[in-house]
Amino acid sequence: MSNSSYKIIDINKFYRKDIFEHFAQFKCSISMTARIDVQALYDFSKKTNTKFYINFLYLLSKTLNSRADYRMSWLYQTKQLIVYDKINPTQYIFHEDTETCTPVYTEYDPDYNTFYKNAVEDVEKGKKSHKYGLDNANHPNWFDASYVSWLSYDSLNVELPDGYLFFMPIINWGRYRLENGKLVMPVTVRLNHAAGDGYLLAKVFKILENEIKEFCK
Repeated sequence: MSNSSYKIIDINKFYRKDIFEHFAQFKCSISMTARIDVQALYDFSKKTNTKFYINFLYLLSKTLNSRADYRMSWLYQTKQLIVYDKINPTQYIFHEDTETCTPVYTEYDPDYNTFYKNAVEDVEKGKKSHKYGLDNANHPNWFDASYVSWLSYDSLNVELPDGYLFFMPIINWGRYRLENGKLVMPVTVRLNHAAGDGYLLAKVFKILENEIKEFCK
């Protein structure tokens, strides 16, 4: 298990204090789906004979670790707002024979080669087990990263129970498709509204697109 160390946020000094306190009352979430240009990442993956899926997962993890806003959580026992030093992706491996999935916990490493190697190994391990085995209690700083491989969709919503301050981002993405001469891919980002607003939600896509651009240079 990776380090789940964190820092406690002083609410009174938090730059989004008023917004946090307002939306924490209502415990609501916000989500957005947008299509991003993945042509360069597709070309890079083909050229280097690497897996597009793992490459995207790496850049997604790098994006969500780039701002403290995306690494926040709430400690119910002590009623403290915290920010993790690092968050990691929970992959989901689909089994064709049973039409079920298995969560796979992959630790984020900023070094691409290390992450790639570990993620591929985790996928292979996940293929050998049909257990669902979701273990949020022992993986507090993991975010959901789920590939909807069967469809290039236009919108997707993830609903969580009312009264639950779940701050970890939830990310889904679908199949890429050719549109106006380039490959675009639908990506859905869900944030807790107390942790992020429309700006921070849109910022995920902007940072991700820039990470892809820089990575594929």
